[in-house]
Amino acid sequence: MPAKIYSDKDGDLNALKNKTVAVIGFGSQGHAHALNLKESGVKVVIGLYPGSKSIATAKKMGFQVFTTAEAVKKADIIFMAVPDLSIAGVYEKDVAPNLTKGKTLLFSHGFAIHFKTVKPPKDIDVIMVAPKGPGHLVRRQYQEGRGVPALIAVYQNPSKQARKVALAWAKGIGGTRAGVIETSFKEETETDLFGEQAVLCGGASALVQAGYDTLVAAGYQPEMAYFECLHELKLIVDLMYEAGISGMRFSISETAKYGDVVTGPRIINKAVRAEMKQVLKEIQNGTFAKGWIREAKTGKKKYHKLLAAGAKHPIEKTGARLRGLMPWIGKRNIGGAQAAY
Repeated sequence: MPAKIYSDKDGDLNALKNKTVAVIGFGSQGHAHALNLKESGVKVVIGLYPGSKSIATAKKMGFQVFTTAEAVKKADIIFMAVPDLSIAGVYEKDVAPNLTKGKTLLFSHGFAIHFKTVKPPKDIDVIMVAPKGPGHLVRRQYQEGRGVPALIAVYQNPSKQARKVALAWAKGIGGTRAGVIETSFKEETETDLFGEQAVLCGGASALVQAGYDTLVAAGYQPEMAYFECLHELKLIVDLMYEAGISGMRFSISETAKYGDVVTGPRIINKAVRAEMKQVLKEIQNGTFAKGWIREAKTGKKKYHKLLAAGAKHPIEKTGARLRGLMPWIGKRNIGGAQAAY
């Protein structure tokens, strides 16, 4: 059965009227939600730890900034806009001691609740509003009078108003302009992790590197391998993004289309599909979450080792040189992508 899609008429900002919302963290999602809600007429305060580099930025944008604990005390709705593995520590230290009956705890990803790194009291509402796009896009689309589609979920609802608040928040950040789908913390978390690992990040990057390695090992120039296995990927993804897989196939050559339908299943074969099912099983049973939490607690040595190895892959050197020839490609500060708190 297709999911119900909520629109602007389903969200009522009156559900946030006379309430104070605290955005804990001022990184990618935090700053976008805060600014959009403020411009939608919602009273927003920011909670940050003493010494946070984001304090000056938030104040410059016109927000009152408090310590996390003080912000939680003042707020009716608390948005945990900090990274997944930071949430538990922030929650235990500054949020939990100041949660009182009737408050609402809001997340933009279900990881902490679903894997129980945060265990909220039963007398507060727990909801999720998760835009399906990065914070800068959520902000830009709102400013342009549009919005980014979003997900909402209700985990606890003692007030019986949780869904109304989630829809109001989604409207306040522009999500209902595009469409909002209701899910659960479980479904959002497990599908999000699977998509990242098997397709969007893990699957795509490994496929690109394997294709590049195959061509270079066969004696082809690295530059040709880069163009064919990485550079042109954007063209195909953009076509899929705009018109679906069938729309992409409509736009490519007959030869490319034939190669797609007969060779794709040889690459993503039964063994790969079986491995995908195993990846999903490890997400569902908590194996991945436990491993990631353990990795973080022990200094992320394996994590950093694997990232360093990936950064040294020959495709990175080839790509850097070729991108230097293409001024239309925006230069990114790859060290600035982490969410701030």
